[in-house]
Amino acid sequence: MELGIIGLGRMGGNMAERLRLGGHKVVGFDFSAEAVKRLSDSGSTGVSSLEELVKHLAAPRALWLMVPAGKPVDETIAKLKPLLQKGDTIIDGGNSNYQDSQRRYHELKPQGFNFVDVGTSGGVWGLKEGYSMMVGGEDAVVERLYPVLETLAPGKDKGWGHVGAAGSGHFVKMVHNGIEYGLMQAYAEGFTIMQKKQEMGLDLAQIAQIWRYGSVVRSWLLDLTADALGRDPELNGLEPYVEDSGEGRWTVLEAINLNVSAPVITESLLRRIRSREENNFTDRMLAIMRNEFGGHAVKTDKEEAA
Repeated sequence: MELGIIGLGRMGGNMAERLRLGGHKVVGFDFSAEAVKRLSDSGSTGVSSLEELVKHLAAPRALWLMVPAGKPVDETIAKLKPLLQKGDTIIDGGNSNYQDSQRRYHELKPQGFNFVDVGTSGGVWGLKEGYSMMVGGEDAVVERLYPVLETLAPGKDKGWGHVGAAGSGHFVKMVHNGIEYGLMQAYAEGFTIMQKKQEMGLDLAQIAQIWRYGSVVRSWLLDLTADALGRDPELNGLEPYVEDSGEGRWTVLEAINLNVSAPVITESLLRRIRSREENNFTDRMLAIMRNEFGGHAVKTDKEEAA
């Protein structure tokens, strides 16, 4: 099958390579000339404009977007529409808000274009291991994409699925990432507890390896954690600053709107946000309040420096 990929960053480029190795024709575009050259050097077709991309694909076309969520997706779709024909399909494989995906489907459908949203997980390991994909869209449109989805997935019949109507793919991926926040926070807290028990001299890398096999907490995240601890058990040189992609926030808001209690996901998101505060005003407020009502000691900058 032919597929156009727009956005050849690390994930988009790896997806293009996996498809090429699976026997598909891939045409890719990126604003980075270097990314386009990498694609061409690998054996696929790299182009320097959206117009050229569309010309290289036979109708009905399928174009997979791997661009940042929000305005960039809308801007890319707006540039594509004058170049496309009715029956062509736009696939958003990024981390878009599911409500945006629903809106885009309802805007494109009357104009004769198909829209499919694919929540995609796998990161830098997708080229080797395959991508987990949660697909939203009309049955017939998604069915035509089966060859591509089966090639990108870990296996023809595993790691991906058509989960529902347009928007559902990104909705399920949103919840997936919210769960990921909670899992990561639990691992981080557990290993920190063991790291603080210094009198036992625990080897965290060894423990992570033990837990990888037979344990009820084994997971791919634990596999990655074990690899990282094996390289640097003390995590030297890393700043305690954790970003979020936005999907954890959306999951928390959705839980509130649905009256669902989600304390683990919510707290893990708040911990990420707190990690970015260099001089945490909240903690300083707590310290001074304890000092005011109970005379508890507080540490000053000079004392910390000493």
